[in-house]
Amino acid sequence: MPDFKVVYEEFKVRGKELVDKVGELIREGNVRRIIVKDEKGNTFVEIPLTVATVGVVAAPVLAALGTIAALIAHFTIGVEKSKRRRR
Repeated sequence: MPDFKVVYEEFKVRGKELVDKVGELIREGNVRRIIVKDEKGNTFVEIPLTVATVGVVAAPVLAALGTIAALIAHFTIGVEKSKRRRR
């Protein structure tokens, strides 16, 4: 059975880049959760992702993020990814 670990990364993006970056992360496939925060650290949206929900969740989430991105200039995207451990 494969052994996985969870890795957390953060990306700082401008409002206009938010939708593109989140869409890119969703398409990667190894992302477990995406957290979008404003420049003060307030969480706007937390998106739990599984392989089964990626296609269903992507379109409405990206549309909502586009609306949020128009209102605020800077964001931090927190990403939990699953990575296979080396033995």
